[in-house]
Amino acid sequence: MKMRTINLCIALLAFTSSFGQEKWDLRKAVDYALINNISVKQADLQAQFSELALKQNKGGRLPSLNFNGGTGLSFGRSENPTTGVFEYSNLMNMNMQLQSQVTLFNWFALKNTVDASRLTWEADKEQTKKVQNDIALNVAVAYLQILLSREQVRIAAVQVEQSKVQLDITRRKVTAGTLPELSAAELEAQLARDSSALVTAEGSAQQYLLQMKALLNLDAAKDFDVQVPPVEIIPIEPLAEMQPEAVYASAIANLPQQRVNELRLKSAERSVAAARANLYPTISAFGSLYTTATKYKKIPVYEQIITGYTPSNFRADAGGGVYYPVEIPDLKFTTNIVDYNISPKLGSQLNNNFGQNIGIGLNIPILNGRQARTGWDRSKLQVKQLELTKAQDNMTLKQDIYTAYNDAVTAMQKFNANKKTVETSQKAYDFASKRYDAGLLSSYELITSQNNLARAKIDMLYSQYDYIFKMKLLEFYRGQGLKL
Repeated sequence: MKMRTINLCIALLAFTSSFGQEKWDLRKAVDYALINNISVKQADLQAQFSELALKQNKGGRLPSLNFNGGTGLSFGRSENPTTGVFEYSNLMNMNMQLQSQVTLFNWFALKNTVDASRLTWEADKEQTKKVQNDIALNVAVAYLQILLSREQVRIAAVQVEQSKVQLDITRRKVTAGTLPELSAAELEAQLARDSSALVTAEGSAQQYLLQMKALLNLDAAKDFDVQVPPVEIIPIEPLAEMQPEAVYASAIANLPQQRVNELRLKSAERSVAAARANLYPTISAFGSLYTTATKYKKIPVYEQIITGYTPSNFRADAGGGVYYPVEIPDLKFTTNIVDYNISPKLGSQLNNNFGQNIGIGLNIPILNGRQARTGWDRSKLQVKQLELTKAQDNMTLKQDIYTAYNDAVTAMQKFNANKKTVETSQKAYDFASKRYDAGLLSSYELITSQNNLARAKIDMLYSQYDYIFKMKLLEFYRGQGLKL
């Protein structure tokens, strides 16, 4: 998914992969992470779920249409569905029905439900962008950590080379008898410490590469490296253009998290309107088409003979006060077949039994265990909760921006101070080296001066990268993309 809110424009060296391993720049690392990071994929799936919910709620405004049909076989004495006469026969019956229903008016419950689900979908899409922003920032931080660790390796390597040179010079002087053996021993110990520091720095650099692989969802065994541009070419926005109030105003307008909060709040307000509509009557229209048919084997009709009459409890009024008793004839079936009862053709039955139904329905909620009322009250509380979440997030965002700005000011001042410390430490080390070469300074004092210079360079390096990170954090809060 394309990211609009992060625009990492990097001014780094071009790829150099003619021979050997291809090295990743920051743009490639970020683009790869946005496609392959698991957190981004999970957020995108949630947005797809919300889109499906929106489509389903839109479909709820359309009429329903369902077809029901069935066929069965009856044994023994049963009622003929066509004639209504109870008979001993095997019957196969068939029925079909097409039903439809549509809501005509329900106080805009469906409309508000659709609006709420659309806003939820938009919020989840913004949530995906927020996750992308977070991943991009994490990748940028990991990239800076790799650059810092590589610089530490470089400083440690220079320190080792300096110690080797000093040790070589000292050994020659010890051989010549101008310096005691203790001076060489002290420098050998210093070289061992410097070598250990170099190994530690290389191990840290490798560890940061593994952390970058995890962010990119790369296999830990994959051959992977990054480009290491000079730190001086990393662009930094002027601090004067990153005033906290201006950054906060831009963040409110551009950061995905703030849009997520706004969209979820609007969605909750639409849900309140939908829940309130459930307290009022619903008018709907319905209709159906149906037909039935029965199929059975031909049934013989036997001749019936009257064998007598049985008196009943009824009388027939002949008028003038004259009544005649009503008698019921006694019938006896013979074995003589006079006809056959044959089921009508299937098409004729389906046509003759075809019926239609149409009507208007009214559903008035009276007592339903307070379900509708509780749902309405719960939706109103949800709105209040989201309002508090929005206010809390805005307050936290403003606090974080002011903290990041103060940290950036402090980091800049510390970086400037450490640059001066490096300059003075370099001068002190140069003087110490000259005095040591002239035999006016002990090896312990030379080592101390060398360690002071190395410590000053590392402190300056830390403060420089710390300043860069603080400025990048302000760029991130501004919501207009990181420039690196």
